[in-house]
Amino acid sequence: MAGAKFRRQVPIGPFIADFLCKELSIIVEADGGQHSDQESYDARRTAWLESQGYRVLRFWNHAILTDTDAVMEVIGDAVHDARMAARESW
Repeated sequence: MAGAKFRRQVPIGPFIADFLCKELSIIVEADGGQHSDQESYDARRTAWLESQGYRVLRFWNHAILTDTDAVMEVIGDAVHDARMAARESW
C-alpha cells in the first residue's frame, strides 16, 4: 500500500478496527455475512469512527476474496488521497 502500514485488530474507543493505518487515519473493515443483519449498528459505528477523524472503508469478505485488485485499488486511492491532504495542510 505505497508504504502505508496497517495494523490488525486495533481498539479505537469502544470498537475494534479490523485494520488501521494510524498515520493516515484510515480504517479498513472486512464484513462477513453477519453484517447484513446489523446494518444499523455498523452505520452508527462508522459514524462514530468518522467523527473521531477516521476514514472508514468497508468491504464484503466476498469482494475481498473475489475482486482483490479492485479492493486494493480503493484502499490505494484512499492512501493517496490522505497523503495529498496531509501535504496540503503543511
